[in-house]
Amino acid sequence: MKKLFTLLLSLSSFCGFAQKGWIKLFNGKDLKDWNIKIAKHDYNENFGNTFYVQDGLMKVKYDAYASFDQQYGHIFYKKPFSHYLLKIEYRFVGEQAKGGEGWAWRNSGAMLHCQDPATMWKDQDFPISIEGQLLGGNGKDERPTGNVCTPGTTIEMKEKLFTPHCLNSTSKTYHGEQWVTAEFLVLGDSVIKHIVNGDTVLTYTHPKIGGGNVANYDPKIKVDGKRLTKGYIALQSESHPIEFRMVKLFDLEPYVNDKKKLEKMLECLRKE
Repeated sequence: MKKLFTLLLSLSSFCGFAQKGWIKLFNGKDLKDWNIKIAKHDYNENFGNTFYVQDGLMKVKYDAYASFDQQYGHIFYKKPFSHYLLKIEYRFVGEQAKGGEGWAWRNSGAMLHCQDPATMWKDQDFPISIEGQLLGGNGKDERPTGNVCTPGTTIEMKEKLFTPHCLNSTSKTYHGEQWVTAEFLVLGDSVIKHIVNGDTVLTYTHPKIGGGNVANYDPKIKVDGKRLTKGYIALQSESHPIEFRMVKLFDLEPYVNDKKKLEKMLECLRKE
């Protein structure tokens, strides 16, 4: 009984640290820790104030766009990570910008293991990265969220190379302007899991640079076959307004070399 009590006390203490270990990537006040790259515009030019903060939310708007014209945008957190749990809360609002593609209606993403945004060319459409795709429903049809897409990258499913650009998750469809919680468990280049409202909806492994679906990039950056062990995190502007009220991260790198501690920390995080 004494050993069990000690074990429970140890786990409680460990989990108490987990509650305090989250890093708020978005502080709810401003975008000072973020860098912006919008296609057809210079690095850190926030064209049309596309990304802004209001009422404690990070918002994406297109009021200044005469036409969207494939001006895909991404806002990047200031530093890269390798092993982490990323947690965001998002919702789609309003109407799509004029000139946006049909597939981009209620479409955004959390870009994982991104290239350094400072290395993106002016007309590059998407960062070389793994995309945790975020989609909204139209009120009647099934349209899962938490999917994966691969701009300039490849992944493996069940130890086999997966070559199509996107793969749907098993998530539910979320219609209207409801808030949705999406989490991405990223363990270097070993495994990535997508979790939507508490349910694991997609798992894949071994992300690498390769494939297509990215344009106007520096060929020195796209080294096909290179393992994606770390990278920047970005959120998208793809022509539909979206809001984020939480963007936070738990850095798991300190636990990478101790499998038992890593598993214990992941258990604590699952209980939150």
